[in-house]
Amino acid sequence: MMNIDHWASSRKGHSRIKTGETDMNKLRLIARSMTTLLGLGALFGFGLHANAADYPIKDKSITLIVPFAAGGPTDRVARDLSEALRKSLGGNVVVENDAGGPGGLIGASKLLRSTPDGHTLLVHHIAMGIFPSLVRNLPFNVESDFEYLGMINDVPMTLIGKPQLPANTYKELLAWVAANKGHINLANAGLASASQLCGMLWQASIQVDMTSVPYKGTAPAMTDLIGGQVDLMCDQTTSTTSQIEAKKVKAFGVTTLKRLNIPALKDLATLDELGEKGFQVTIWHGLYGPKGMPADVIAKINAGLKAALKDPEFVKKQEGLGAVVITDKRSDPAEHKKFVASEIARWTPVIKAANVYAD
Repeated sequence: MMNIDHWASSRKGHSRIKTGETDMNKLRLIARSMTTLLGLGALFGFGLHANAADYPIKDKSITLIVPFAAGGPTDRVARDLSEALRKSLGGNVVVENDAGGPGGLIGASKLLRSTPDGHTLLVHHIAMGIFPSLVRNLPFNVESDFEYLGMINDVPMTLIGKPQLPANTYKELLAWVAANKGHINLANAGLASASQLCGMLWQASIQVDMTSVPYKGTAPAMTDLIGGQVDLMCDQTTSTTSQIEAKKVKAFGVTTLKRLNIPALKDLATLDELGEKGFQVTIWHGLYGPKGMPADVIAKINAGLKAALKDPEFVKKQEGLGAVVITDKRSDPAEHKKFVASEIARWTPVIKAANVYAD
């Protein structure tokens, strides 16, 4: 059975990816400075006043930070969510892309520099669960420096290839991989991205190492995959479904244990049934705010999120992309935080076993 626990215990070899030490030091300094500033603000009472009765403030937009490039899967989720939140919260909601750093570290750090009044929020994915192990000099604490506002969705992933590949089935793909060892490029959306994690597990499952090609987001990676500059990629259905449907890429399998119930992917077999027993990777998204937001504002945003998750148009858009909108208790802030803690515990041994770090 192929799962992350088995992989973590069996993985051999390592790779280490470094980013500029100066940049990481700057991020740590900014995070510490903002923690001090927010503490002084709470002590002296300046600039941090907000309450649910006034939220959202008239003529002030709510900004959803997306820590990845425009056009990628997380961006797609955030833009669909922004439309639903406009209706449920009664204010203008805009999406701001702040890509950069491993796993969207730049955008996550930017959130912590914002005023905790509920007008700057973050839509982020599974990277929140792997930051503590992947970035050893992390400039913030995932569990204590953010306000958890509720989870949004779970997203399956698909293994796809460039249209020029001679393989058309998974069996043919494995044969092509075996014949081209040492010459295969596997694209991903960047360090700590969902596609990197999926790619790591797939390589371990078939026991073949490939050249990892990280991009600054899914959109540029997809562009190069379609153009034939890279060979393969494992990414979220929110960004792959339309490309598969348009036959711009070749699809070889989905990462869930059951086939997906959406028209474009209903006939696509799972990697589990194709021989990679137990292979399962789904990516989740959640909504976050900076530490120090008033409890009543948190409650109002959470109520707005829950209403958005029931919005028929939002649900239809997400299901059309293969995403499953959260309907369980993880839409509550406390349960959202508990779930992220469990993901940190789940992925830490995987990252350590791979000896892959972003610092």
